Amino acid sequence: MAVAPQAFRDTLKLFASGITIVTATLDGVRFGMTCTSFASVSLEPPLVIVCLEHDSHTLAAVSGAMRFAVSILGAEHEEVARSFARPGDKPFDQFPNRPGPNGAPLIEDSIGWLACEVESNVVSGDHNIVVGRVEACEAAEGPPILYFNRDYRRLS
Repeated sequence: MAVAPQAFRDTLKLFASGITIVTATLDGVRFGMTCTSFASVSLEPPLVIVCLEHDSHTLAAVSGAMRFAVSILGAEHEEVARSFARPGDKPFDQFPNRPGPNGAPLIEDSIGWLACEVESNVVSGDHNIVVGRVEACEAAEGPPILYFNRDYRRLS
């Protein structure tokens, strides 16, 4: 039995998720995108996953560099999330960022970040599931921004 794409979308929009920016640097060029498909996988070893569309320039950069970073966005980062979600060139010059320990950009003032090495990259449907081994991470304080019902939300 096939699930209709609109029914699938309408159901998944009810799952609240945090918002991240996934970044990589390849040949001196910075790539990045807004990503809500992020999760932890393992504590020993420390592993996370990000799911990136096949035609994403960020996926190509992550695959080429074999390294990436994940910046976990806080409540004040809605414009960052919206800007990195748009197709085309990414606005690294508009938002404070810095190279992470592995060279991938980190969004300044994010509530947390992880620098990862690609452990595996699996094609699944119209996305790739990229497993990253966390090489460095840092947590800060602050409320998150969430994505729910096709809009950005904050905890009340």
